[in-house]
Amino acid sequence: MLSVRQTKAISSIIYYSTQTEKSSPRHLYKYLLRQFNKLPDNGPRKFYKNAVKQSFIQHLNENDSERIEQIIKRAYEDADWILNKYLKKSAQ
Repeated sequence: MLSVRQTKAISSIIYYSTQTEKSSPRHLYKYLLRQFNKLPDNGPRKFYKNAVKQSFIQHLNENDSERIEQIIKRAYEDADWILNKYLKKSAQ
């Protein structure tokens, strides 16, 4: 049986690992490329995948952790908006 201290340590490690995974730039990059594979072939997929690559190159030297978190949060929001836009069009 685990002690209270061990349980807290394990739960904090699990919490930290799940939080850092989604907020890492590498995870974001993979997520965006996978999501944009769902877009139609006729142009939007190529455009947005290229935009993701260019955006990552543009922000490669960003050092401010708050700014990085803002960029990541906004990228997830933008990706959801783009997918909803194109997937609603294709469903009609």
